[in-house]
Amino acid sequence: MASFKRKIYQHMLFFAVFLNISGALCFSELFFIKEPHDVTLMRRDPVVLDCQAHGEAPILVRWLKNGVKVTESDRLYLLSNGSLYIAEVENRRGDKSDEGQYQCLAQNKYGALLSQKARLTIASISPFEVQPVSTAVSEGSVARFTCKINASPLPIITWEFNRTILPLATERITVLPNGVLQIQGVEPGDAGNYRCVATNIANRRRSVEALLTVNPVSGPRAPQKPNIIAGPQNITTSLHQSAILECVATGNPKPIISWSRLDHNSIDVFNTRVLGNGNLVISDVKLQHAGVYVCRATTPGTRNFTVATATLTVLAPPSFVEWPESLTRPRAGTARFICLADGVPSPRITWLKNGEKVHSNGRIKMYNSKLVINQIIPEDDAIYQCLVENELGAVLSVARLIVVMSEDRPSAPRNIRAETVSSSAILLAWDRPLYNSDKVIAYSVHYMKAEGLNNEEYQVVIGNDTTRYIIDDLQPARNYTFYIVAYMPMGASRMSDHVTQHTLEDVPLRAPEVSLTSRSPSNILVSWLPLPAKLSRGRVVSYRLSLRTSTDSTVSSLELLGDKTQHLMEGLEPDTIYLLRIAAATRVGWGEQSAWTSHRTPKASSAKVPLAPELSLESLNCTTIMVRWQPSPVNAASIQGYRLFYREESQPEGAPILLRTHDSRHTIGGLDPRRKYHVKLLAYSFMGEGYQADQTVSTPGCVSVRDRMVPPPPPPHHLYAKANSSSTVYLHWGRPAFTSGQTVNYTIRCNPVGLQNASLVLYLQTSDQHMLVQGLEPNTRYEFAVRLHVDQLSSPWSPVVYHSTLPEAPTRPPVGVKVTLIEDDTALVSWKQPDEPNIVVTRYTILFASRKAWVAGEWQVLQREGSITMALLENLLPGNIYLVKISASNEVGDGPYSNVVELAVMSERSHIGVKPKRSDSNAEAKAYSNGFYHLDQKSMTGIVVGVCIALACIIICVLILIYRSKARKSSTIKIIRQANGQASHAAAQLTADSQAENTESSMLMMGNDFIDAKGGTDLIINSLGPVNPSSMKKKKWLFFSSDDKQKIKRGQAQRRSLHALCSYQPGSTVLTYEEESPSSLQPPTSLQVLFGPLGDTEHSQNSEGSHETGDSGRYSHDEMEMTNLSSGHNTRPPSQELFPCQEDEAAMEKPTSEQPHFSLEIPMSCASEAPPDPLAAPPAPCPL
Repeated sequence: MASFKRKIYQHMLFFAVFLNISGALCFSELFFIKEPHDVTLMRRDPVVLDCQAHGEAPILVRWLKNGVKVTESDRLYLLSNGSLYIAEVENRRGDKSDEGQYQCLAQNKYGALLSQKARLTIASISPFEVQPVSTAVSEGSVARFTCKINASPLPIITWEFNRTILPLATERITVLPNGVLQIQGVEPGDAGNYRCVATNIANRRRSVEALLTVNPVSGPRAPQKPNIIAGPQNITTSLHQSAILECVATGNPKPIISWSRLDHNSIDVFNTRVLGNGNLVISDVKLQHAGVYVCRATTPGTRNFTVATATLTVLAPPSFVEWPESLTRPRAGTARFICLADGVPSPRITWLKNGEKVHSNGRIKMYNSKLVINQIIPEDDAIYQCLVENELGAVLSVARLIVVMSEDRPSAPRNIRAETVSSSAILLAWDRPLYNSDKVIAYSVHYMKAEGLNNEEYQVVIGNDTTRYIIDDLQPARNYTFYIVAYMPMGASRMSDHVTQHTLEDVPLRAPEVSLTSRSPSNILVSWLPLPAKLSRGRVVSYRLSLRTSTDSTVSSLELLGDKTQHLMEGLEPDTIYLLRIAAATRVGWGEQSAWTSHRTPKASSAKVPLAPELSLESLNCTTIMVRWQPSPVNAASIQGYRLFYREESQPEGAPILLRTHDSRHTIGGLDPRRKYHVKLLAYSFMGEGYQADQTVSTPGCVSVRDRMVPPPPPPHHLYAKANSSSTVYLHWGRPAFTSGQTVNYTIRCNPVGLQNASLVLYLQTSDQHMLVQGLEPNTRYEFAVRLHVDQLSSPWSPVVYHSTLPEAPTRPPVGVKVTLIEDDTALVSWKQPDEPNIVVTRYTILFASRKAWVAGEWQVLQREGSITMALLENLLPGNIYLVKISASNEVGDGPYSNVVELAVMSERSHIGVKPKRSDSNAEAKAYSNGFYHLDQKSMTGIVVGVCIALACIIICVLILIYRSKARKSSTIKIIRQANGQASHAAAQLTADSQAENTESSMLMMGNDFIDAKGGTDLIINSLGPVNPSSMKKKKWLFFSSDDKQKIKRGQAQRRSLHALCSYQPGSTVLTYEEESPSSLQPPTSLQVLFGPLGDTEHSQNSEGSHETGDSGRYSHDEMEMTNLSSGHNTRPPSQELFPCQEDEAAMEKPTSEQPHFSLEIPMSCASEAPPDPLAAPPAPCPL
């Protein structure tokens, strides 16, 4: 029973200690909502550097420039939210310049927090560093010019030919963004002066002119081997930028250019394209793009080729792998903050306390990635930050240390003693504290290596039921320092006195790495490096070499003293493979022997082949080996190249790597950690392969883990990530190959790259080998890692996999659109990325047009890559006002356009003495929202004048119509007819039913050549029956043309309404009006010019058909058809005819010179009256 209670007490003890000592609280007392960012702007421009902190008030905000406090003034002062406002940015020399790195420091009662660094840069452009040089080339060859200039922001490089813009429409001309101009297949017209033009928001600079001379070629060109005249250069670029590898070659016939990687890896086809005739452009550079690229120019159809190589180095900004976590520790306790980060080059780690740098002392120590605070005091309660920075940037992570105070604490443990047990164990004993020992619940044992500075300190917590403890994970032959601290529930004692003890020696942990070379066909020189202290585990007193041939199992051994590092083995057979291994020994005993290393002795030949080079291997990291060598000075001049072989131990040898003569180093990457590799190098010449040099090397482990009794399980492998949407990523991984039947669980770590707040890291649990991570931000780059848990053991984190969620289309337009007129016909438009988080822009579309072109909907389109925020608007016409708007796009879709910005391009006269004018989308330009044009004062005046002119024309037309109507009434043809009761009654009934139709039908408007649109004859039918057409005549006094049938019909209807309705009866005589045709057509009136011919509003089938088919239903503008009625016999009933007349042939034959005449009388019986009864007989016609 006592034993059971004792175990329960121990479990409660450990639970209380770890909760109070190791418990981490999520830090949220002070943090930044907004931090400053890098900005580039013009001199005298205003700027606001954001800084908004959130936490318990009051919060004091200060600003630092290059680490020095910023002094406020009328020009530079803090805003109410903590941001820094600079009214006019100055670019003076010395400390008066506003350029530099800015940080804001927020402070409250919990501590101080430092923001990230933001660089303020004033736009500038320096003189050209490299100017184009005049050159002379043969016709059909390649011409190349180059220029280089430093500017901020990066300039746009263009070229001019004879001081005009160089057209790029032809495929022969290629302009690279780095300032290179290439002209393929040079023609005589290409001869002239070329110069480079660099433009950014600060200024525009032109280089000196370079003359291109084209030498004519007479006759066919002789065959020429390919020659690379401009090969790729070594490039160092940063992550997600673009890299350009140039390759220009000449030859006859024209060579074919191809690209490959020296490590035989495939080139990323998704982010790589060929520009021009062979230039390789890599967009969105990633770490896997780093390597050696080979440009190969080959003559078509042959094996003649030449190559050029260049190394692409990719730099990456720092990013966190592990963040420090907030801690709660008692007074006199120990706190450890861990901060791990990646980056290229390797980042530097700096620890900050309340915004100030932490310095090491006896109590506070900093290791490579750890901050250890021993014997915590109340002043250690503060905000700590891990600053990680390299050449490309810096990131910050924050954590807080909370110190728990207790006044009634025990005294320190007494009488510390240490005794060596073995090469890895030391027994530690002590006495209980003199005061308050009954309140002690646990002891903490601290130990570290005694030699060296900033050694890592380890801690072990044990119960209060013992005062003895064996530490058994020490290294052999090392001195260690120990001290002990007693803990109570709410505090800890002071540290005890320190004691130092030495561990015993042990056998070497591993054999040394050997190097084998031959100086002659009958010997092998064996050399090795001394083992480091960590591996020797004591002083090495002896080495043993074992040798045998590959065909004989007999082994010969030789022992050497421990201070030897090489030995020459002689009397060997030429051209024979020998196997050799080595072992080391301390005073305790022999360590493990190395694996067999093979070496072939040279052939016994009189030819002087190259001797073996001096080989040196170095492990750069856990997956990379650096191979260095020096050629033998005896016959180095005859070396044509090198062949490098490498293989993992117990694995077959692969194909050799061919190296050039002047190479002296090579990097082997992609290796496995903790593996031994065999490397072989030999030189060759025209005499054959030379003597080989063999050496072995072991790669270190990627994670530094102390030796333990139970090693941790390996991490999951082959972690794969794929974005399914803008907020989800699918993960899949493989289970390690270890024998265990127990259940395996996994922990997934997910966080955005560069995250500074450790409390935002997402940890997920699963028992499957896959998971769909949800709730992520769109277009955000995340890093994922997985670790497994089995049998109460946890593996290390798997290698980090980076993946980005899919983006969303931009929802906002670009901001800060500015248009600056830099020349008479050229403007520079600049803008900023849309103001929305997590947005990536791959393309900008610029639309610009003059006012006239805008009205017609004719926009000119320019497109720029997402990394470019400037563009040149060229060939602008003076005296015009141009409208400019910009939209952002990515692979998902296009965003909205910005507000239209207006730019006035003044005429040449108005440019005299006027400085270039800049328009923007704020107060300096007129905005046009959503593409609608807002009328200015001049446009409104023009519209009012036009409307007034139109109204005046309409009034004039109305007056003319009234005048013509009166004239027609006075000149109406009066027809005297004999009244007929039946015909009059029919005419009256017809008038009552459809007066408009009868009046229109009674005045026929069609000539003899009329053909019905429906396919009939020239028969004309009205409501009373068929009507024969009469001859056509022309009237001079008509204001409108006879094509306007509607007006004439309307006039006829008016005349009939004013005069008596008369019907024609066969046998009666009718007098007609005749007039000669005019000699010339009348021109159209002004009203016709404005409105055109009036259309037919009756929508009759005949008129519709005429307009659709284009038949004789169309009339000229100067023709008018008149019906010529004459007497004739007709068999149709009178009730079915209205003026049915035969054509008067005599009238058609009259001379054209005769004058018209009238003889008219109107009897009273023809007076107009309404019929009394619609069913009554029609009235009789009026006879003449």
